[in-house]
Amino acid sequence: MTTENNLSENEENKPSTEQLQETVENIENKEENHHEEDSDASHHDSVANLSLTDVLKEMEKIINSNNAGERFREFNALKEKANHSIHDEIEDKKHEYTDAGNAPENFSFEHPSQSKLSGLIHIFREKHDHFQKNQEEEQKKNLDQRQNIIDRLKNLYTNSEPGVNLFKSIREIKEEWSHAGQVAKSEFKILNNNYFHHLNQFYQMLDLNKEFLEQEYSHNLEKRQHIIARAKELENEPVVQKALNELQYLHKLWKEEAEPVSEEFREKTWEEFKDISNKIHERKTELSAAIETEQNENLEKKNAIIEEIKKLSEPKDNPNHTYWQNSIKRVEELRTEFLKTGSVPRKLSNNNWNDFKTILRTFNTTKNNYYKSLKGSQQQNLDEKMKLIQTAKDNMHSEDWEIAVALFKKLQEDWKKIGHVPKSMTNKIWDEFREACNTFFNNYREKSSASTDNWKENYKLKKDILEELKEISNDEGSIEKIEAIKSSWNNIGKVPRDKMAINSEFNKTLREKLKLNKINELELKEEGLSENQLTDKARKIKSQISDLEAEIVKLENNLAFFKNPTRENPLLRDTYNTIDDKKAHLETLKQNLHSIIAGE
Repeated sequence: MTTENNLSENEENKPSTEQLQETVENIENKEENHHEEDSDASHHDSVANLSLTDVLKEMEKIINSNNAGERFREFNALKEKANHSIHDEIEDKKHEYTDAGNAPENFSFEHPSQSKLSGLIHIFREKHDHFQKNQEEEQKKNLDQRQNIIDRLKNLYTNSEPGVNLFKSIREIKEEWSHAGQVAKSEFKILNNNYFHHLNQFYQMLDLNKEFLEQEYSHNLEKRQHIIARAKELENEPVVQKALNELQYLHKLWKEEAEPVSEEFREKTWEEFKDISNKIHERKTELSAAIETEQNENLEKKNAIIEEIKKLSEPKDNPNHTYWQNSIKRVEELRTEFLKTGSVPRKLSNNNWNDFKTILRTFNTTKNNYYKSLKGSQQQNLDEKMKLIQTAKDNMHSEDWEIAVALFKKLQEDWKKIGHVPKSMTNKIWDEFREACNTFFNNYREKSSASTDNWKENYKLKKDILEELKEISNDEGSIEKIEAIKSSWNNIGKVPRDKMAINSEFNKTLREKLKLNKINELELKEEGLSENQLTDKARKIKSQISDLEAEIVKLENNLAFFKNPTRENPLLRDTYNTIDDKKAHLETLKQNLHSIIAGE
Protein backbone atom coordinates (compact mmCIF):
# COMPACT_ATOMS: atom_id res chain seq x y z
CA MET A 1 0.00 0.00 0.00
CA THR A 2 1.22 3.51 -0.81
CA THR A 3 1.60 6.11 1.92
CA GLU A 4 1.24 9.91 1.67
CA ASN A 5 4.75 10.31 0.26
CA ASN A 6 4.83 7.08 -1.73
CA LEU A 7 6.82 5.13 0.91
CA SER A 8 6.18 1.61 2.19
CA GLU A 9 4.75 0.88 5.60
CA ASN A 10 8.11 -0.23 6.90
CA GLU A 11 8.47 1.31 10.35
CA GLU A 12 11.93 2.57 9.57
CA ASN A 13 10.64 4.47 6.52
CA LYS A 14 7.43 5.91 7.92
CA PRO A 15 6.90 9.51 6.80
CA SER A 16 8.13 12.24 9.04
CA THR A 17 6.28 15.54 9.54
CA GLU A 18 8.75 17.32 7.24
CA GLN A 19 8.36 14.70 4.48
CA LEU A 20 4.58 14.85 4.66
CA GLN A 21 4.72 18.64 4.66
CA GLU A 22 6.85 18.59 1.51
CA THR A 23 4.40 16.22 -0.27
CA VAL A 24 1.35 18.34 0.51
CA GLU A 25 3.26 21.49 -0.41
CA ASN A 26 4.06 20.04 -3.85
CA ILE A 27 0.36 19.32 -4.41
CA GLU A 28 -0.54 22.86 -3.37
CA ASN A 29 2.11 24.37 -5.65
CA LYS A 30 0.63 22.45 -8.59
CA GLU A 31 -2.82 23.74 -7.74
CA GLU A 32 -1.52 27.30 -7.45
CA ASN A 33 0.08 27.00 -10.88
CA HIS A 34 -3.20 25.76 -12.35
CA HIS A 35 -5.00 28.63 -10.64
CA GLU A 36 -2.61 31.23 -12.08
CA GLU A 37 -2.94 29.75 -15.56
CA ASP A 38 -6.74 29.82 -15.29
CA SER A 39 -6.57 33.39 -13.99
CA ASP A 40 -4.39 34.51 -16.91
CA ALA A 41 -6.74 32.84 -19.40
CA SER A 42 -9.72 34.48 -17.70
CA HIS A 43 -8.12 37.95 -17.98
CA HIS A 44 -7.35 37.31 -21.65
CA ASP A 45 -10.89 36.17 -22.50
CA SER A 46 -12.65 38.97 -20.60
CA VAL A 47 -10.54 41.67 -22.28
CA ALA A 48 -10.47 40.24 -25.81
CA ASN A 49 -13.96 41.45 -26.72
CA LEU A 50 -13.79 44.99 -25.31
CA SER A 51 -13.65 48.06 -27.56
CA LEU A 52 -10.77 50.54 -27.13
CA THR A 53 -13.09 53.00 -25.36
CA ASP A 54 -14.23 50.32 -22.90
CA VAL A 55 -10.64 49.18 -22.31
CA LEU A 56 -9.56 52.71 -21.38
CA LYS A 57 -12.58 53.04 -19.05
CA GLU A 58 -11.65 49.74 -17.32
CA MET A 59 -8.03 50.91 -16.92
CA GLU A 60 -9.30 54.14 -15.40
CA LYS A 61 -11.52 52.18 -12.97
CA ILE A 62 -8.51 50.12 -11.84
CA ILE A 63 -6.43 53.25 -11.26
CA ASN A 64 -9.20 54.78 -9.14
CA SER A 65 -9.75 51.61 -7.09
CA ASN A 66 -8.36 51.22 -3.56
CA ASN A 67 -6.24 48.19 -4.50
CA ALA A 68 -4.98 49.53 -7.84
CA GLY A 69 -1.32 48.63 -7.27
CA GLU A 70 -1.91 44.93 -6.78
CA ARG A 71 -4.08 44.49 -9.92
CA PHE A 72 -1.03 44.24 -12.17
CA ARG A 73 -2.13 41.21 -14.24
CA GLU A 74 -5.55 42.70 -14.95
CA PHE A 75 -4.12 46.14 -15.87
CA ASN A 76 -1.39 44.60 -18.03
CA ALA A 77 -3.94 42.55 -20.01
CA LEU A 78 -5.94 45.74 -20.66
CA LYS A 79 -2.79 47.65 -21.63
CA GLU A 80 -1.84 45.00 -24.20
CA LYS A 81 -5.37 45.06 -25.63
CA ALA A 82 -5.30 48.88 -25.90
CA ASN A 83 -1.91 48.88 -27.64
CA HIS A 84 -3.15 46.19 -30.03
CA SER A 85 -6.34 48.15 -30.86
CA ILE A 86 -4.44 51.41 -31.44
CA HIS A 87 -1.94 49.62 -33.67
CA ASP A 88 -4.77 48.07 -35.72
CA GLU A 89 -6.56 51.41 -36.14
CA ILE A 90 -3.34 53.12 -37.23
CA GLU A 91 -2.79 50.33 -39.76
CA ASP A 92 -6.34 50.86 -41.06
CA LYS A 93 -5.65 54.60 -41.47
CA LYS A 94 -2.42 53.78 -43.28
CA HIS A 95 -4.23 51.44 -45.68
CA GLU A 96 -6.83 54.14 -46.42
CA TYR A 97 -4.01 56.64 -47.00
CA THR A 98 -2.15 54.37 -49.42
CA ASP A 99 -5.39 53.27 -51.13
CA ALA A 100 -5.98 56.94 -51.96
CA GLY A 101 -2.74 56.86 -54.01
CA ASN A 102 -0.40 58.41 -51.42
CA ALA A 103 3.16 57.27 -50.72
CA PRO A 104 3.43 55.11 -47.56
CA GLU A 105 6.54 56.97 -46.36
CA ASN A 106 4.52 60.21 -46.16
CA PHE A 107 1.92 58.72 -43.83
CA SER A 108 1.63 60.36 -40.43
CA PHE A 109 -1.13 59.83 -37.88
CA GLU A 110 -1.31 60.32 -34.12
CA HIS A 111 -4.06 58.25 -32.53
CA PRO A 112 -6.35 60.43 -30.35
CA SER A 113 -6.32 57.84 -27.52
CA GLN A 114 -2.54 57.37 -27.37
CA SER A 115 -1.87 60.22 -24.95
CA LYS A 116 -4.66 59.08 -22.62
CA LEU A 117 -3.28 55.52 -22.63
CA SER A 118 0.23 56.80 -21.86
CA GLY A 119 -1.13 58.87 -18.97
CA LEU A 120 -2.99 55.91 -17.50
CA ILE A 121 0.09 53.69 -17.74
CA HIS A 122 2.22 56.32 -16.01
CA ILE A 123 -0.27 56.72 -13.15
CA PHE A 124 -0.62 52.97 -12.69
CA ARG A 125 3.16 52.47 -12.66
CA GLU A 126 3.45 54.92 -9.78
CA LYS A 127 0.67 53.14 -7.84
CA HIS A 128 2.19 49.73 -8.55
CA ASP A 129 5.64 50.88 -7.35
CA HIS A 130 4.01 52.24 -4.18
CA PHE A 131 2.16 48.93 -3.67
CA GLN A 132 5.37 46.90 -4.07
CA LYS A 133 7.19 49.11 -1.59
CA ASN A 134 4.40 48.67 0.97
CA GLN A 135 4.31 44.94 0.27
CA GLU A 136 8.03 44.63 0.93
CA GLU A 137 7.62 46.47 4.22
CA GLU A 138 4.65 44.26 5.15
CA GLN A 139 6.56 41.11 4.23
CA LYS A 140 9.45 42.20 6.40
CA LYS A 141 7.08 42.63 9.37
CA ASN A 142 5.53 39.24 8.64
CA LEU A 143 9.01 37.68 8.51
CA ASP A 144 9.79 39.07 11.96
CA GLN A 145 6.43 37.81 13.25
CA ARG A 146 6.97 34.30 11.86
CA GLN A 147 10.52 34.17 13.20
CA ASN A 148 9.18 35.14 16.62
CA ILE A 149 6.63 32.27 16.37
CA ILE A 150 9.45 29.82 15.57
CA ASP A 151 11.45 31.07 18.56
CA ARG A 152 8.43 30.52 20.82
CA LEU A 153 7.95 27.03 19.37
CA LYS A 154 11.59 26.19 19.96
CA ASN A 155 11.39 27.53 23.51
CA LEU A 156 8.26 25.43 24.12
CA TYR A 157 10.13 22.13 23.93
CA THR A 158 13.53 23.30 25.16
CA ASN A 159 12.81 25.64 28.10
CA SER A 160 9.16 25.17 29.01
CA GLU A 161 8.41 25.89 32.64
CA PRO A 162 6.55 23.42 34.90
CA GLY A 163 2.79 23.82 34.83
CA VAL A 164 2.69 25.19 31.24
CA ASN A 165 -0.24 23.80 29.25
CA LEU A 166 1.65 22.46 26.24
CA PHE A 167 -1.51 21.48 24.39
CA LYS A 168 -2.94 25.02 24.63
CA SER A 169 0.41 26.62 23.79
CA ILE A 170 1.00 24.57 20.63
CA ARG A 171 -2.59 25.34 19.52
CA GLU A 172 -1.94 29.07 19.87
CA ILE A 173 1.36 28.83 18.02
CA LYS A 174 -0.14 26.86 15.12
CA GLU A 175 -3.11 29.25 14.94
CA GLU A 176 -0.80 32.29 14.79
CA TRP A 177 1.37 30.63 12.16
CA SER A 178 -1.63 29.86 9.90
CA HIS A 179 -2.84 33.48 10.09
CA ALA A 180 0.55 35.18 9.78
CA GLY A 181 0.94 37.25 6.60
CA GLN A 182 2.96 36.44 3.49
CA VAL A 183 6.73 36.77 3.30
CA ALA A 184 9.05 37.07 0.32
CA LYS A 185 9.32 33.87 -1.75
CA SER A 186 13.08 33.84 -1.26
CA GLU A 187 12.54 33.61 2.52
CA PHE A 188 9.52 31.29 2.64
CA LYS A 189 11.10 27.90 1.95
CA ILE A 190 13.83 28.18 4.59
CA LEU A 191 11.42 29.73 7.07
CA ASN A 192 8.78 27.06 6.46
CA ASN A 193 11.30 24.19 6.77
CA ASN A 194 12.63 25.71 9.98
CA TYR A 195 9.11 25.91 11.42
CA PHE A 196 8.27 22.28 10.64
CA HIS A 197 11.66 21.13 11.88
CA HIS A 198 10.95 22.61 15.33
CA LEU A 199 7.36 21.38 15.16
CA ASN A 200 8.71 17.87 14.57
CA GLN A 201 11.11 18.30 17.49
CA PHE A 202 8.20 19.35 19.67
CA TYR A 203 6.24 16.24 18.72
CA GLN A 204 9.24 14.05 19.45
CA MET A 205 9.34 15.62 22.88
CA LEU A 206 5.63 14.83 23.19
CA ASP A 207 6.41 11.18 22.63
CA LEU A 208 7.55 11.26 26.28
CA ASN A 209 4.09 12.39 27.28
CA LYS A 210 1.47 10.13 25.72
CA GLU A 211 -1.44 12.15 27.10
CA PHE A 212 -0.43 15.33 25.24
CA LEU A 213 0.37 13.37 22.10
CA GLU A 214 -2.99 11.60 22.08
CA GLN A 215 -4.81 14.92 22.49
CA GLU A 216 -2.85 16.38 19.58
CA TYR A 217 -3.49 13.34 17.37
CA SER A 218 -7.21 13.37 18.20
CA HIS A 219 -7.56 17.07 17.42
CA ASN A 220 -5.72 16.78 14.08
CA LEU A 221 -7.72 13.69 13.09
CA GLU A 222 -10.92 15.64 13.66
CA LYS A 223 -9.53 18.43 11.42
CA ARG A 224 -8.75 15.88 8.70
CA GLN A 225 -12.22 14.39 8.86
CA HIS A 226 -13.82 17.84 8.47
CA ILE A 227 -11.59 18.56 5.48
CA ILE A 228 -12.43 15.20 3.87
CA ALA A 229 -16.16 15.77 4.43
CA ARG A 230 -16.02 19.16 2.73
CA ALA A 231 -13.96 17.70 -0.14
CA LYS A 232 -16.67 15.06 -0.71
CA GLU A 233 -19.26 17.85 -1.02
CA LEU A 234 -17.10 19.53 -3.65
CA GLU A 235 -17.40 16.45 -5.88
CA ASN A 236 -21.00 17.55 -6.59
CA GLU A 237 -20.30 21.30 -6.82
CA PRO A 238 -21.89 22.41 -10.16
CA VAL A 239 -19.32 25.18 -10.74
CA VAL A 240 -16.10 23.30 -11.49
CA GLN A 241 -13.79 26.31 -11.10
CA LYS A 242 -15.26 27.05 -7.66
CA ALA A 243 -14.61 23.45 -6.59
CA LEU A 244 -10.98 23.63 -7.76
CA ASN A 245 -10.39 26.91 -5.93
CA GLU A 246 -11.80 25.61 -2.65
CA LEU A 247 -9.86 22.34 -3.00
CA GLN A 248 -6.68 24.40 -3.10
CA TYR A 249 -7.72 26.02 0.18
CA LEU A 250 -8.45 22.61 1.77
CA HIS A 251 -4.94 21.42 0.91
CA LYS A 252 -3.59 24.51 2.65
CA LEU A 253 -5.63 23.67 5.77
CA TRP A 254 -4.38 20.05 5.65
CA LYS A 255 -0.82 21.25 5.55
CA GLU A 256 -1.08 23.85 8.30
CA GLU A 257 -3.68 22.51 10.76
CA ALA A 258 -4.10 18.72 10.31
CA GLU A 259 -0.60 17.40 11.09
CA PRO A 260 0.19 14.91 12.57
CA VAL A 261 -2.20 12.06 13.37
CA SER A 262 -1.59 8.64 14.82
CA GLU A 263 0.01 6.04 12.57
CA GLU A 264 -3.15 3.96 12.19
CA PHE A 265 -5.05 6.89 10.61
CA ARG A 266 -2.18 8.67 8.84
CA GLU A 267 -2.13 6.73 5.59
CA LYS A 268 -5.86 5.95 5.55
CA THR A 269 -7.00 9.60 5.80
CA TRP A 270 -4.38 10.85 3.37
CA GLU A 271 -5.32 8.25 0.73
CA GLU A 272 -9.01 9.14 1.09
CA PHE A 273 -8.33 12.87 0.73
CA LYS A 274 -5.97 12.30 -2.19
CA ASP A 275 -8.52 10.12 -4.07
CA ILE A 276 -11.22 12.76 -3.65
CA SER A 277 -8.79 15.46 -4.85
CA ASN A 278 -8.01 13.43 -7.97
CA LYS A 279 -11.73 13.01 -8.75
CA ILE A 280 -12.28 16.76 -8.48
CA HIS A 281 -9.29 17.42 -10.74
CA GLU A 282 -10.72 14.99 -13.28
CA ARG A 283 -13.74 17.31 -13.55
CA LYS A 284 -11.49 19.83 -15.29
CA THR A 285 -12.37 18.00 -18.49
CA GLU A 286 -16.00 19.11 -17.96
CA LEU A 287 -14.88 22.71 -17.69
CA SER A 288 -12.64 22.40 -20.74
CA ALA A 289 -15.42 20.77 -22.77
CA ALA A 290 -17.90 23.54 -21.89
CA ILE A 291 -15.35 26.23 -22.78
CA GLU A 292 -14.52 24.46 -26.05
CA THR A 293 -18.21 24.22 -27.02
CA GLU A 294 -18.78 27.91 -26.26
CA GLN A 295 -15.65 28.97 -28.16
CA ASN A 296 -16.68 26.94 -31.22
CA GLU A 297 -20.11 28.62 -31.16
CA ASN A 298 -18.39 32.02 -30.94
CA LEU A 299 -16.21 31.08 -33.90
CA GLU A 300 -19.31 30.29 -35.99
CA LYS A 301 -20.88 33.63 -35.04
CA LYS A 302 -17.71 35.57 -35.92
CA ASN A 303 -17.28 33.75 -39.23
CA ALA A 304 -20.92 34.59 -40.07
CA ILE A 305 -20.19 38.26 -39.36
CA ILE A 306 -17.12 38.15 -41.62
CA GLU A 307 -19.20 36.55 -44.38
CA GLU A 308 -21.90 39.25 -44.14
CA ILE A 309 -19.31 42.06 -44.37
CA LYS A 310 -17.84 40.26 -47.38
CA LYS A 311 -21.25 40.32 -49.12
CA LEU A 312 -21.62 44.04 -48.38
CA SER A 313 -18.17 44.58 -49.93
CA GLU A 314 -19.24 42.83 -53.16
CA PRO A 315 -22.66 44.30 -54.18
CA LYS A 316 -24.21 42.64 -57.25
CA ASP A 317 -25.89 45.76 -58.68
CA ASN A 318 -24.31 49.16 -59.17
CA PRO A 319 -24.40 50.62 -55.64
CA ASN A 320 -25.48 54.23 -55.02
CA HIS A 321 -24.83 56.68 -52.19
CA THR A 322 -27.77 55.36 -50.16
CA TYR A 323 -26.48 51.77 -50.43
CA TRP A 324 -23.04 52.74 -49.11
CA GLN A 325 -24.43 54.87 -46.28
CA ASN A 326 -26.63 51.99 -45.14
CA SER A 327 -23.74 49.55 -45.54
CA ILE A 328 -21.42 51.75 -43.46
CA LYS A 329 -23.99 51.78 -40.66
CA ARG A 330 -24.50 47.99 -40.89
CA VAL A 331 -20.75 47.26 -40.91
CA GLU A 332 -20.33 49.36 -37.76
CA GLU A 333 -23.08 47.30 -36.09
CA LEU A 334 -21.37 44.07 -37.20
CA ARG A 335 -18.01 45.32 -35.96
CA THR A 336 -19.50 46.02 -32.52
CA GLU A 337 -21.17 42.60 -32.49
CA PHE A 338 -17.88 40.90 -33.46
CA LEU A 339 -15.98 42.58 -30.62
CA LYS A 340 -18.69 41.71 -28.08
CA THR A 341 -18.77 38.04 -29.06
CA GLY A 342 -16.70 35.88 -26.71
CA SER A 343 -13.36 34.20 -27.33
CA VAL A 344 -12.67 31.50 -29.94
CA PRO A 345 -10.23 28.55 -29.76
CA ARG A 346 -6.74 29.96 -29.27
CA LYS A 347 -5.20 28.10 -32.20
CA LEU A 348 -7.74 29.83 -34.51
CA SER A 349 -7.89 33.19 -32.75
CA ASN A 350 -5.18 34.98 -34.78
CA ASN A 351 -6.50 33.72 -38.14
CA ASN A 352 -10.07 34.71 -37.24
CA TRP A 353 -8.95 38.20 -36.17
CA ASN A 354 -6.82 38.67 -39.30
CA ASP A 355 -9.73 37.59 -41.53
CA PHE A 356 -11.93 40.16 -39.79
CA LYS A 357 -9.42 43.00 -40.23
CA THR A 358 -8.79 42.04 -43.86
CA ILE A 359 -12.49 42.06 -44.81
CA LEU A 360 -12.94 45.42 -43.07
CA ARG A 361 -10.09 46.87 -45.12
CA THR A 362 -11.60 45.37 -48.29
CA PHE A 363 -14.95 47.00 -47.51
CA ASN A 364 -13.35 50.40 -46.85
CA THR A 365 -11.28 50.20 -50.05
CA THR A 366 -14.33 49.35 -52.19
CA LYS A 367 -16.38 52.11 -50.55
CA ASN A 368 -13.58 54.67 -51.02
CA ASN A 369 -13.23 53.73 -54.70
CA TYR A 370 -16.95 54.39 -55.19
CA TYR A 371 -16.72 57.89 -53.75
CA LYS A 372 -13.62 58.63 -55.82
CA SER A 373 -15.63 57.78 -58.95
CA LEU A 374 -18.28 60.31 -57.90
CA LYS A 375 -15.89 63.23 -58.29
CA GLY A 376 -16.20 63.11 -62.10
CA SER A 377 -20.00 63.16 -62.02
CA GLN A 378 -20.08 65.97 -59.45
CA GLN A 379 -18.76 68.49 -62.02
CA GLN A 380 -21.53 67.51 -64.42
CA ASN A 381 -24.11 67.97 -61.63
CA LEU A 382 -22.65 71.43 -60.94
CA ASP A 383 -23.14 72.44 -64.57
CA GLU A 384 -26.78 71.32 -64.51
CA LYS A 385 -27.53 73.22 -61.29
CA MET A 386 -25.89 76.36 -62.68
CA LYS A 387 -28.37 76.20 -65.60
CA LEU A 388 -31.26 76.02 -63.14
CA ILE A 389 -29.88 79.05 -61.28
CA GLN A 390 -29.71 81.05 -64.49
CA THR A 391 -33.30 80.11 -65.40
CA ALA A 392 -34.49 81.13 -61.91
CA LYS A 393 -32.69 84.48 -62.15
CA ASP A 394 -34.16 85.14 -65.62
CA ASN A 395 -37.73 84.62 -64.35
CA MET A 396 -37.62 85.81 -60.72
CA HIS A 397 -39.36 89.10 -61.60
CA SER A 398 -42.02 87.54 -63.81
CA GLU A 399 -45.66 88.32 -62.92
CA ASP A 400 -47.18 85.76 -65.23
CA TRP A 401 -48.21 83.78 -62.14
CA GLU A 402 -49.90 80.89 -63.86
CA ILE A 403 -46.76 80.03 -65.82
CA ALA A 404 -44.08 81.27 -63.38
CA VAL A 405 -45.36 79.43 -60.28
CA ALA A 406 -45.35 76.13 -62.18
CA LEU A 407 -41.90 76.96 -63.56
CA PHE A 408 -40.35 77.61 -60.13
CA LYS A 409 -41.97 74.49 -58.71
CA LYS A 410 -40.43 72.51 -61.58
CA LEU A 411 -37.03 74.16 -60.98
CA GLN A 412 -37.10 73.13 -57.31
CA GLU A 413 -38.08 69.56 -58.21
CA ASP A 414 -35.25 69.34 -60.76
CA TRP A 415 -32.79 70.73 -58.20
CA LYS A 416 -33.61 67.89 -55.79
CA LYS A 417 -33.16 65.23 -58.49
CA ILE A 418 -29.65 66.35 -59.42
CA GLY A 419 -26.89 64.57 -57.46
CA HIS A 420 -24.06 65.95 -55.35
CA VAL A 421 -21.70 68.74 -56.41
CA PRO A 422 -18.17 69.49 -55.11
CA LYS A 423 -18.38 70.43 -51.42
CA SER A 424 -16.60 73.73 -52.00
CA MET A 425 -19.51 74.88 -54.22
CA THR A 426 -22.49 73.42 -52.33
CA ASN A 427 -23.31 76.43 -50.14
CA LYS A 428 -22.50 79.04 -52.79
CA ILE A 429 -24.82 77.71 -55.53
CA TRP A 430 -27.56 76.88 -53.02
CA ASP A 431 -27.57 80.46 -51.74
CA GLU A 432 -27.85 81.80 -55.33
CA PHE A 433 -30.71 79.46 -56.20
CA ARG A 434 -32.56 80.13 -52.93
CA GLU A 435 -32.22 83.90 -53.35
CA ALA A 436 -33.75 83.79 -56.87
CA CYS A 437 -36.63 81.57 -55.67
CA ASN A 438 -37.27 83.76 -52.61
CA THR A 439 -37.29 86.89 -54.75
CA PHE A 440 -39.98 85.39 -56.95
CA PHE A 441 -42.17 84.14 -54.07
CA ASN A 442 -41.83 87.42 -52.11
CA ASN A 443 -43.00 89.29 -55.17
CA TYR A 444 -45.80 86.79 -55.67
CA ARG A 445 -46.96 87.19 -52.06
CA GLU A 446 -46.95 91.00 -52.23
CA LYS A 447 -48.99 91.04 -55.43
CA SER A 448 -51.47 88.39 -54.37
CA SER A 449 -52.00 89.01 -50.62
CA ALA A 450 -54.43 91.89 -51.24
CA SER A 451 -57.04 89.55 -52.65
CA THR A 452 -58.60 86.67 -50.77
CA ASP A 453 -59.21 85.02 -54.11
CA ASN A 454 -55.62 83.75 -53.92
CA TRP A 455 -56.10 82.01 -50.54
CA LYS A 456 -57.16 78.78 -52.22
CA GLU A 457 -54.06 78.96 -54.40
CA ASN A 458 -51.98 79.60 -51.26
CA TYR A 459 -53.43 76.44 -49.70
CA LYS A 460 -52.56 74.46 -52.81
CA LEU A 461 -48.99 75.80 -52.75
CA LYS A 462 -48.63 75.04 -49.06
CA LYS A 463 -49.99 71.54 -49.56
CA ASP A 464 -47.41 70.93 -52.28
CA ILE A 465 -44.63 72.31 -50.05
CA LEU A 466 -45.80 70.11 -47.16
CA GLU A 467 -45.58 67.05 -49.40
CA GLU A 468 -42.03 68.09 -50.37
CA LEU A 469 -41.12 68.39 -46.69
CA LYS A 470 -42.47 64.91 -45.96
CA GLU A 471 -40.09 63.48 -48.56
CA ILE A 472 -37.00 64.97 -46.89
CA SER A 473 -34.54 62.41 -45.43
CA ASN A 474 -31.19 62.83 -43.70
CA ASP A 475 -29.08 62.66 -46.85
CA GLU A 476 -26.42 65.27 -47.68
CA GLY A 477 -28.05 68.60 -48.51
CA SER A 478 -31.25 67.88 -46.58
CA ILE A 479 -30.77 70.86 -44.24
CA GLU A 480 -30.52 73.24 -47.18
CA LYS A 481 -33.70 71.74 -48.62
CA ILE A 482 -35.50 72.24 -45.32
CA GLU A 483 -34.35 75.88 -45.19
CA ALA A 484 -35.64 76.46 -48.72
CA ILE A 485 -38.98 74.84 -47.92
CA LYS A 486 -39.36 76.88 -44.70
CA SER A 487 -38.57 80.13 -46.54
CA SER A 488 -40.99 79.25 -49.32
CA TRP A 489 -43.66 78.51 -46.72
CA ASN A 490 -43.05 81.88 -45.02
CA ASN A 491 -43.41 83.66 -48.36
CA ILE A 492 -46.87 82.22 -49.06
CA GLY A 493 -49.84 84.16 -47.74
CA LYS A 494 -52.93 83.12 -45.84
CA VAL A 495 -55.11 80.09 -46.51
CA PRO A 496 -58.91 79.70 -46.07
CA ARG A 497 -60.03 79.50 -42.42
CA ASP A 498 -61.29 75.93 -42.81
CA LYS A 499 -57.87 74.87 -44.14
CA MET A 500 -55.71 76.38 -41.36
CA ALA A 501 -54.97 72.90 -39.92
CA ILE A 502 -52.31 72.61 -42.63
CA ASN A 503 -50.13 75.02 -40.60
CA SER A 504 -50.11 72.69 -37.57
CA GLU A 505 -49.37 69.70 -39.78
CA PHE A 506 -46.47 71.57 -41.40
CA ASN A 507 -44.95 72.55 -38.01
CA LYS A 508 -45.23 68.98 -36.70
CA THR A 509 -43.60 67.57 -39.84
CA LEU A 510 -40.87 70.24 -39.65
CA ARG A 511 -39.98 69.26 -36.08
CA GLU A 512 -39.70 65.60 -37.12
CA LYS A 513 -37.37 66.43 -40.02
CA LEU A 514 -35.21 68.73 -37.86
CA LYS A 515 -34.87 65.94 -35.27
CA LEU A 516 -33.96 63.46 -38.03
CA ASN A 517 -31.21 65.81 -39.29
CA LYS A 518 -30.07 66.71 -35.73
CA ILE A 519 -30.49 70.47 -36.06
CA ASN A 520 -32.24 73.03 -33.86
CA GLU A 521 -35.03 75.06 -35.42
CA LEU A 522 -33.38 78.25 -34.14
CA GLU A 523 -30.35 77.50 -36.34
CA LEU A 524 -32.35 77.42 -39.58
CA LYS A 525 -31.55 80.08 -42.17
CA GLU A 526 -35.05 81.16 -43.20
CA GLU A 527 -36.49 84.15 -44.94
CA GLY A 528 -39.95 85.68 -45.35
CA LEU A 529 -40.75 85.86 -41.61
CA SER A 530 -43.26 88.46 -40.42
CA GLU A 531 -42.33 91.02 -37.76
CA ASN A 532 -44.11 89.01 -35.04
CA GLN A 533 -42.41 85.81 -36.15
CA LEU A 534 -39.01 87.52 -36.05
CA THR A 535 -39.70 88.86 -32.54
CA ASP A 536 -40.74 85.40 -31.28
CA LYS A 537 -37.69 83.74 -32.81
CA ALA A 538 -35.38 86.35 -31.26
CA ARG A 539 -36.95 85.74 -27.83
CA LYS A 540 -36.38 81.96 -28.11
CA ILE A 541 -32.76 82.42 -29.21
CA LYS A 542 -32.04 84.77 -26.26
CA SER A 543 -33.45 82.17 -23.84
CA GLN A 544 -31.27 79.39 -25.28
CA ILE A 545 -28.19 81.65 -25.26
CA SER A 546 -28.76 82.30 -21.54
CA ASP A 547 -29.06 78.55 -20.81
CA LEU A 548 -25.91 77.72 -22.79
CA GLU A 549 -23.85 80.40 -21.06
CA ALA A 550 -24.90 79.02 -17.65
CA GLU A 551 -23.91 75.47 -18.69
CA ILE A 552 -20.49 76.63 -19.93
CA VAL A 553 -19.80 78.54 -16.69
CA LYS A 554 -20.73 75.46 -14.65
CA LEU A 555 -18.41 73.18 -16.66
CA GLU A 556 -15.51 75.66 -16.42
CA ASN A 557 -16.02 75.98 -12.65
CA ASN A 558 -15.88 72.18 -12.32
CA LEU A 559 -12.43 72.19 -13.94
CA ALA A 560 -11.09 74.29 -11.05
CA PHE A 561 -11.44 71.31 -8.70
CA PHE A 562 -8.63 69.42 -10.48
CA LYS A 563 -4.96 69.91 -9.70
CA ASN A 564 -3.93 69.99 -13.33
CA PRO A 565 -6.95 71.31 -15.28
CA THR A 566 -5.32 71.41 -18.73
CA ARG A 567 -6.28 69.87 -22.05
CA GLU A 568 -3.27 67.54 -21.75
CA ASN A 569 -4.91 65.86 -18.73
CA PRO A 570 -6.47 62.71 -20.28
CA LEU A 571 -9.24 62.66 -17.66
CA LEU A 572 -10.47 66.15 -18.65
CA ARG A 573 -10.22 65.94 -22.44
CA ASP A 574 -13.90 65.00 -22.91
CA THR A 575 -14.97 67.94 -20.70
CA TYR A 576 -12.95 70.41 -22.79
CA ASN A 577 -14.47 68.98 -26.00
CA THR A 578 -17.99 69.43 -24.55
CA ILE A 579 -17.20 73.05 -23.66
CA ASP A 580 -15.87 73.68 -27.19
CA ASP A 581 -19.05 72.22 -28.75
CA LYS A 582 -21.32 74.35 -26.54
CA LYS A 583 -19.29 77.51 -27.30
CA ALA A 584 -19.56 76.81 -31.04
CA HIS A 585 -23.32 76.34 -30.69
CA LEU A 586 -23.50 79.56 -28.63
CA GLU A 587 -21.63 81.49 -31.31
CA THR A 588 -24.04 80.24 -34.01
CA LEU A 589 -27.05 81.36 -31.97
CA LYS A 590 -25.50 84.79 -31.34
CA GLN A 591 -24.89 85.23 -35.08
CA ASN A 592 -28.50 84.27 -35.84
CA LEU A 593 -29.75 86.72 -33.20
CA HIS A 594 -27.54 89.48 -34.65
CA SER A 595 -28.94 88.80 -38.13
CA ILE A 596 -32.51 89.11 -36.84
CA ILE A 597 -31.81 92.35 -34.94
CA ALA A 598 -29.93 93.84 -37.90
CA GLY A 599 -32.75 92.87 -40.24
CA GLU A 600 -30.45 90.83 -42.45
